[in-house]
Amino acid sequence: MLITTGETKNGDLVKRAMQLAEATGSLYVPRNKTSLARLAKEYKDDEIVVVVTEGARLSRQNEPELSFHPSMGYVRAKRILRGEGDPMLAAGAIKEGDTVLDCTAGLGTDALVFAVAVGRSGHVMACESSHGLYTLLLEGMQYYRTKKPEVNEAMRSIELKHSDHLSLLKGMEDKSVDVIYFDPMFREPMLDSSGIQPLRTFANSAALHEESIVEAKRVARKRIVMKEKAGSDEFTRLGFREPDRSRSKIVYGVIELDREQ
Repeated sequence: MLITTGETKNGDLVKRAMQLAEATGSLYVPRNKTSLARLAKEYKDDEIVVVVTEGARLSRQNEPELSFHPSMGYVRAKRILRGEGDPMLAAGAIKEGDTVLDCTAGLGTDALVFAVAVGRSGHVMACESSHGLYTLLLEGMQYYRTKKPEVNEAMRSIELKHSDHLSLLKGMEDKSVDVIYFDPMFREPMLDSSGIQPLRTFANSAALHEESIVEAKRVARKRIVMKEKAGSDEFTRLGFREPDRSRSKIVYGVIELDREQ
């Protein structure tokens, strides 16, 4: 993967790009007003992260560009700060001070919501297996700024892990986090959700393996939560309690560990 900057010369951005390349084992290349297509051809690598003032963009030839942005995570975070509820947090019975492992970070939207909810006394880890997405998150979460200082602080507090979640879980101690969360790519894509399509280009599309759930049961203390389409067979296949039928197209399945002990 290549790391570069926008076309405007900026010493701070160059420094950041070089640091990001070193931190992620990528190759920094000077932009020098060169098009991304030309850089990809010259270095024989079409996956490029462009460092910009408030984060980064992830590019791959002939695919939509993906920019870091908290998106609905920011909207949900503001609701939480106003004392409103959130279905994901309710599914996980999340409270202030909890430790949460988000096994499928994606663009960090849900991890941000968790981080706001658990507060300074809690801790959120977010795992992402895609090198490109992990690099985008690493830069974006450090430099993107919203108008809410509390949200910015929560975003900076998230501990990012570049790993497949099964390997990460296998290396963790028993009962070492409160809640483990999975948001895999839906087995049947939602046709009316065009906003998720650029993410699908870079994300790991593999289905959750039963072994991941076995390990999650060992590592989590309270609950395991999985986000899926309403009516998905994945809930039954993986042993989650099927959510109550509702009008929502997206629901959260739960495994309550405290009741199984």
